[in-house]
Amino acid sequence: MPALPSLTAPQLVEPAAAVSGISVRSSEAQQVPYSSGTEAPKLQAPANACDCHMHIYDSRFPVAANATLRPSDALVPDYKLLQKRIGTTRNVVVTPSTYGTDNSVTLDAMAKIGPTARGVAVVDTGVTGAELKRLSGLGVRGIRFNLVQAGATTVEMLEPLSKRVNDLGWHVQLNLRPELLVQLEDLLLRSPSPLVFDHLAHIPRDNGVEHRAFKTMRKLIDKGHTWVKLSGVPSRGSRNLERRRASPALLTHALCEAPPAWGWVGRQPHDHL
Repeated sequence: MPALPSLTAPQLVEPAAAVSGISVRSSEAQQVPYSSGTEAPKLQAPANACDCHMHIYDSRFPVAANATLRPSDALVPDYKLLQKRIGTTRNVVVTPSTYGTDNSVTLDAMAKIGPTARGVAVVDTGVTGAELKRLSGLGVRGIRFNLVQAGATTVEMLEPLSKRVNDLGWHVQLNLRPELLVQLEDLLLRSPSPLVFDHLAHIPRDNGVEHRAFKTMRKLIDKGHTWVKLSGVPSRGSRNLERRRASPALLTHALCEAPPAWGWVGRQPHDHL
């Protein structure tokens, strides 16, 4: 496989969304950690397919004092088994809220996976320019704001950090409730950096494409430099299953009306593909 270019937000997301030409394959069943199935997919992933959002949890690294999410270990060998099963060859390691602004677990995982991995870090406004350049040299290509629960990042940090990371060619990844997405519309429309929304932007099933958050998201997609991750659709054993199912109309839009703006996600260890 040829060496990867320096990946930017569009390149991270689009290969996984462009699934034309997929074909049927078979493989021996294999039990994979954090996966609800054993069979290989019926549809083969396209060449260079990218899982654009997954986490590594490793008890060797310290947990943030205010962390609310503290899963058991989900390690690089576990993820490589999932990659083998689903057929993706590239991935983006995202620092989870568990570790605050300590990105050591992500950097360690990227180094173990090798040149096919990139990273999304968590930083606050106290991060130095030298640290951002160091992270960039190690393969980080974006920063994440988890605004669903209190943690290391806040809305007030969004605009100043967006300007700083844009100079590095990075994107800003957002995990936020749909009501907040609507409130931040003007700020996001003037963001200089590309935007990537986690988990279908949490748009509720009942409203789908009629929800105000979808209309805001569509404005951002039409403006350009905005992508949305097809993730967070619950698997067996997930709590609040019906509440969290994606709107069929929303998925139809993703796959038929604006496919280049949507990216596929494995989301180890949470989604149990």
